Amino acid sequence: MKTKTPVQPHYFIPEPLDNTRLANLCGPLDENLRQIAAALDVTIFRRGEKFIVSGSNAERAVQILEQFYAVAGKTVPVEEVQLALVEQRAGLAPDDEGGEEEPPFNDPEISSPVLKTRRSDLRGRTPHQIRYLRNILEHDISFGIGPAGTGKTYLAVACAVDALERDAVKRIILTRPAVEAGERLGFLPGDLAQKVDPYLRPLYDALYDLLGFDRTQKLFEKQVIEIAPLAYMRGRTLNHAFVILDEAQNTTVEQMKMFLTRIGFGSKAVITGDVTQVDLQKHQKSGLVDATQVLREVRGIAFSHFTSADVVRHPLVARIVDAYETAQHAEAGVAPLLKPVKAVRNVRKK
Repeated sequence: MKTKTPVQPHYFIPEPLDNTRLANLCGPLDENLRQIAAALDVTIFRRGEKFIVSGSNAERAVQILEQFYAVAGKTVPVEEVQLALVEQRAGLAPDDEGGEEEPPFNDPEISSPVLKTRRSDLRGRTPHQIRYLRNILEHDISFGIGPAGTGKTYLAVACAVDALERDAVKRIILTRPAVEAGERLGFLPGDLAQKVDPYLRPLYDALYDLLGFDRTQKLFEKQVIEIAPLAYMRGRTLNHAFVILDEAQNTTVEQMKMFLTRIGFGSKAVITGDVTQVDLQKHQKSGLVDATQVLREVRGIAFSHFTSADVVRHPLVARIVDAYETAQHAEAGVAPLLKPVKAVRNVRKK
C-alpha cells in the first residue's frame, strides 16, 4: 500500500520588512489571512514576519500573500481580498509587481468594458462577468442567469447608470415580480412605491453605491429612475429607457412575454434570475425557464450563464451553491452536471 508523500510547507518572508505593510496585509485580528486560508483550503501560520503555509494550494497562497504585500502601503479591506481571490480562481488576477493595477487582459475581446459610474474600480471579475457586460452593451435584450452572488443585478444596474451618464437613455426603469420567498406577507401599508419597496431593495442598494444617495433620490423625484411593478406594465411602450427585470425566475410565462413586448425604440432590457430559486406555485412554469427555451435562437438576444465560480460574495457562498447543487442531483439519482465549456450564448445582431 502506497503512502502519500507529505506536502512540504511553503514559506513567505516579506521583503523589505515593513511593520505597517505587514499589519495591513494581515488585517484586523488576521482576518485577511483567514479569508485566504478558507478560500484556498490551506493553513497559514505566522511567527513574527515569517509565514508558514501548508496545504495543496500553499504555493498559490504564497503568491497571493506576495501580491497583497506589494500593495499593502494602505489598508487592505477584506472585500478586496475576497474579490482578488475570485479573480485568482478565474485566472484574471492583475500583476501588482509594479505597484500599479493593470487590466486583467490585453485581448480586447475579453477585457472588461469600462463603465462610467462613481465606482472607478468597477469591472468584470470573471470571464463570465466580462462577457455578461459585453452582452449588455452589444445587445438590446440580455439575460443573466445564475446562482446568488454572481453580480447579475449589480452589473446590470452599473450598465444602466453608465447608459444614463452617457445620455444613451433618458431613464432607468426597475421592475420585479412581487413574489415572496416561501412566505405570504399579506397586506403591505403605504402607496404603490412603498408596497414594492421591499422587493426592489437590492436594486436600490446598487443605485446608492453607484450614484450616491442624494443623487439617486433626486433622480427618483424627477422620475428619471422609475419603479414600475411588473403587474402594472401591460399596455406600456418603453422608449429610450434602460429596463431591468430582477428575480425573473418568479415571473409566469405570460408575464415574461408581456414584459419583453414592452421594449420600445432606443431601449435596452436586462433580465436577471436564478432558476434554482423559483418561488412560484408548483403548477406554474417559470417565465425565465420558458424564455431560455423559446428565445434561444432569436437573433439580437444574448444569454449569459453563471456558475458558482463567478460568486463575488463571501467565499462560503460558492461552496453553499455547490453543496445544494450536489444534493439536488443526489436526490434525483444523477451525477452533478459538469460546468459547461461555453456557458455564454452570444448571438450578435446583424
